[in-house]
Amino acid sequence: MARVFDVIEYPNEMREELVHRFPESGSGDFRIGSQVIVRESQRAVFFRDGQALDVFGAGRHTIATANIPKIIDYIGKAFNDRTPFPAEVYFVSMREFLDRKWGTPQPIPMQTPGIGLGWLLLQGFGVYAYEVKDPQQFVTQVVGQQGAYRTDDIENDLKSRLLRSLSDMLGEMKGKYSTVQDILAMQEELGAGVRAKVQDDFEARGLQLKAFVIANLSPSKTSAEDLRAMGLLDMATYTQLQAADAMRDAAQNPSGGAGLTAGIGAGVGIGQIMGQALQGGVQSGQQGGAAAGAAAAMPDVMTPSEAAQFLKVSEEDVLAALKAGDLKGKKLGKAWRISKEAVEAFLKG
Repeated sequence: MARVFDVIEYPNEMREELVHRFPESGSGDFRIGSQVIVRESQRAVFFRDGQALDVFGAGRHTIATANIPKIIDYIGKAFNDRTPFPAEVYFVSMREFLDRKWGTPQPIPMQTPGIGLGWLLLQGFGVYAYEVKDPQQFVTQVVGQQGAYRTDDIENDLKSRLLRSLSDMLGEMKGKYSTVQDILAMQEELGAGVRAKVQDDFEARGLQLKAFVIANLSPSKTSAEDLRAMGLLDMATYTQLQAADAMRDAAQNPSGGAGLTAGIGAGVGIGQIMGQALQGGVQSGQQGGAAAGAAAAMPDVMTPSEAAQFLKVSEEDVLAALKAGDLKGKKLGKAWRISKEAVEAFLKG
């Protein structure tokens, strides 16, 4: 019996599928009177002769092509049994795709003048949600002639755009906050800013960003060596961090034996160091108002307080290193004296 009309439908929930083409390859030879059944969570984009002619909403629709039943069977023979009036239907999911995860594969550098080392490296993660806003535009601009188009096919691109917008937002915050805690408290405002900034990119693809949530934003544990490799630390600052780390390690491990960068590279996150504005072992000695003397030339013989000023650590850290034998010095009564050569040898390891 000759085929008179077709019933075209895609009874699938499309949980991870954005678009399904019917037929998946080639062109359909749908006849006048063919029925297209569209579910509530779908739209159907009808193409004929390579052009998008209509978008069908939920319900049953009758399509009209130039393929007249029965007669087309004879006409088709002149076209090697191919339909002379090709048509396709693209079923598009209109559901909201929720809880799509994003994260920072690499820390995002943020310049923070006056805070810590002047740079903050942030890591974050969260979720976002999106949906198809314009089915015809999405099919023509993104999907093309693919038989099936899934969320995996586009979400790497979407996440890269979200992260780029987040990086731009952090860059726009330069100099506006005085502490790391102030920056980290802006997660909700940052999320709203990213949504506004990236919306045009989504809409150009026929999509709509419904939500962008920052679940966590925190300083990275990236080491000083990594910061140096990224060109975010000058050599002078890097050397001071090495010295501070060695002093802290000497204070915590009287037996010695650790390398100069063990604490920064393996224990204390550089983001935490920035966040605490170089407090503790990394901070310049603030006792007695002597921080201004740190920039002066190192004298040939120093007290523990003077050595601490040069090394940008506390006097207690210097005393602990002396007692452990990691830093060489001479004790005269109750007072320590440290030579310039001893400090230089300590820095060289």
